[in-house]
Formats: sequence, structure tokens, C-alpha cells
Amino acid sequence: MERYPDIEVYLANAAIERLDAWLGQTLDAAPLKPAGKRKWRGNGRRDGVDIPILLVENAADGFASLWFDSAATPWPRDTDCARDVARALGCEVRCSLGGWQPGDDPDRFWQVCPDGSEGAIVWPDSGH
Repeated sequence: MERYPDIEVYLANAAIERLDAWLGQTLDAAPLKPAGKRKWRGNGRRDGVDIPILLVENAADGFASLWFDSAATPWPRDTDCARDVARALGCEVRCSLGGWQPGDDPDRFWQVCPDGSEGAIVWPDSGH
């Protein structure tokens, strides 16, 4: 299975305290630190490799962007991380459907709900 060079997911209503606890458990990360307006940074570690973490609040439609700038995460793909986060934090999580290619619809995303249901969506919803 292809391993993505980085992982980005979008979280709905994730409390920073719960996110910090999950990051600590999953990546041995210290609590995220404020890094400017609505931005939080931190570092995790896995198998001796540093994993830079960036959280941007309200990045898109009320969702926070959570970005791991490393291929060393426990998740091969964004969807794997989305499932893990949704289960751990009990919130809706969205991510891209895969490696984006020119010509792909940029508004197609994968949605994982806290109840475990998931599927492809168009986001943002243009309302047409």
C-alpha cells in the first residue's frame, strides 16, 4: 500500500484537550503550543523519528486542519488517520480522497462520522 508523504485531516468540533491527549497517546507528543492566530504546533515521535504537527482552527467551514508533516506517522493514508481520529475523539473528520491529480475534482472528500459510518462527499457543499 502506498504511504503518503504527509497526512492532513479536518476535524469538526475537536476539543484541544482531547486532541492533545490523543496525540500524546498516539505519537508521544507534548501538548500543542500556540503558534500565532488560531494556529497550534507540536512534535510527535514514532520509532525515533520526529513528526511535526500543525493544527489550524477554522481552516475550512468550521473545521480545523490537522497536518502531520512526515511519512513516519502510524497511518499510511489520510483516510486511515481520519478513522482513528473520529473514533478516538468522537467527532466528524474529513480528508481528501487520495493523492490529488490534475483533473481530479478538488471538492471530493472522504467523511468519517463518530458512529463509524463513512463515505465520499462534495465539500464545501455548493448548495446546488
